[in-house]
Amino acid sequence: MSGTSGRLLRLLSLLQARRGWSGPELAGRLGVSVRTVRRDVERLRELGYPVRAELGTAGGYRLEAGTAMPPLLLDDDEAVAIALGLRGAAVAGGVAGIEESSVRALVKLEQALPDRLRRRVGALGAATTPIGGPPAGPAVAPETLAVLAAACRDRERLRFAYRDRGGACGRRLVEPYGLVSAGRRWYLVAWDADRGDWRTFRADRLAEPFPTGVRSAPREVPGGDAAAFVKRSLAAGRPVRRAVLTVHAPAAVLADRFRVAEAEVEPVDERTCTLRTAADSLEWTALRIAYLDLEFTVREPPELAARLRELGARLLRAGGEDSART
Repeated sequence: MSGTSGRLLRLLSLLQARRGWSGPELAGRLGVSVRTVRRDVERLRELGYPVRAELGTAGGYRLEAGTAMPPLLLDDDEAVAIALGLRGAAVAGGVAGIEESSVRALVKLEQALPDRLRRRVGALGAATTPIGGPPAGPAVAPETLAVLAAACRDRERLRFAYRDRGGACGRRLVEPYGLVSAGRRWYLVAWDADRGDWRTFRADRLAEPFPTGVRSAPREVPGGDAAAFVKRSLAAGRPVRRAVLTVHAPAAVLADRFRVAEAEVEPVDERTCTLRTAADSLEWTALRIAYLDLEFTVREPPELAARLRELGARLLRAGGEDSART
């Protein structure tokens, strides 16, 4: 790298590291004259970097936000810190939607890291445990997520070992399409080459992902949306337990409190309505309806009434004998 090019990169790094610099400060850091700093600032502007110059005794130079994000220059410690932060966000989440963005950013960053920094990131990640303990739900190694995301990005065929819902293990050859975060779980949407159909794979059941180096032909997942495909797949695999209840409240009040679709609530009269609902389990329906603070009667199935009686008895026991007598 030429002296001028190297100096421009150092100047850009300094401008990104702090909001404002005076000309003499930059000249001292770079070992050049103030006049050379002015010329280098002009070169950065010609390259599209919005460097603002302010006159006066308190003036200087600062890099402003532009219409496009310039290349970010990081030193070794900064790169390691960001990679570790992205790994934590990818697995633990905590902010809605941040997991998938973190994985994409982690793939880009780790691809650019030199070997010495990649080893540092791996060692620190293995030796560090967050004070909050492991995340809820099955854990997925950040390295696995990074491999899956890179294969989706590059449309590269992938082999891996997979344990299905029944516990059976086997090898799969797939053409990855997208990686989806749903709750605390990760799902790979891919074309299963052996079965000739689209599939979703839980990332925590997947092991030893190996990119084959073979690019796959462009394919479009049904509906064109990986997240929607995962939602449909999960819904199709769940047992649905339906329930019908008479609720002693206006239909509008129930719809607002129970957060159900309009088609699930049918008015009977001004003070009564019928609720038809479905969930993964009767236990979940019992919990939701119990906290409505509305009077209701179970019409079907009889098992739901039994679940409610069990829930009521458990709550009375938890409240103590005095609560049970009142």
